[in-house]
Amino acid sequence: MPELPEVETVKTVLVKNVKNKTIKDVVINYPRVIENVYTEEFIDKIVHQKITDIKRRGKWLIFKLTDLTMLSHLRMEGKYFLETELEPVKKHDLFILKFTDGTELRYNDTRRFGKIYLFKNEEAEEFLDKRLGLEPWDNNLTKEYLSEKFVTKKTPIKTALLDQSVITGLGNIYVNEVLFLSKINPNRRACDVSKEELKLIIKNTREVLEDAISLGGTTIISYAAGHQIGQYQNKLKVHFKKGHPCEKCNSIIKKESINGRGTYYCPSCQKK
Repeated sequence: MPELPEVETVKTVLVKNVKNKTIKDVVINYPRVIENVYTEEFIDKIVHQKITDIKRRGKWLIFKLTDLTMLSHLRMEGKYFLETELEPVKKHDLFILKFTDGTELRYNDTRRFGKIYLFKNEEAEEFLDKRLGLEPWDNNLTKEYLSEKFVTKKTPIKTALLDQSVITGLGNIYVNEVLFLSKINPNRRACDVSKEELKLIIKNTREVLEDAISLGGTTIISYAAGHQIGQYQNKLKVHFKKGHPCEKCNSIIKKESINGRGTYYCPSCQKK
């Protein structure tokens, strides 16, 4: 699933390629991709709107239109491609914005899990506020904030950090990496992690995400931003490294499932 660095990279590519373009038509090949309005209403409202900006919050793409907001969540396999109208439509092009300049923005999703919403501007903000916690670089993200959120949580710290209502944007790959750098076992109860350890988690979260963004995100199976793939997979220290020696202590990286999520860690660096 694309996480914050991947979505940020997609956002940057979209700003470069579709900002200020005007929508002349919409094609919806898979109606269930539109979540909160009927497809006919969606098309009627969005035609003739201009994309004035694209922003990101957590793992959500925010398309600012002339007087509406379109939200997009890529889920597992969602991708956006800018094509000309002469390019044949692909099997998994579920949603297409046709622009007045003859180009098209196509949402391609082989798993069909991604969702697109259309809101009035203030409704979009309210929708996201109800679901999302702090951005990793928010000044309010402190060890005290996390300690208060986790004080009663007996779930593993791995699971607690995946909760988008606490920190938004972190997913499985980067939580594995952050916990390794913080030398914290992913099975530790969240309530047992000290404030100083939480401070280290915040520091490593910011550093890992900044590094990943600079490299265009992580491509393990199929992630791409436009037609570009990320490069951070070349710097992963534990994720997808089962059976490999730890680069810090030479112990063998292990993998186990924690609440259904594949979790990679070093049993020596991250002792229970």
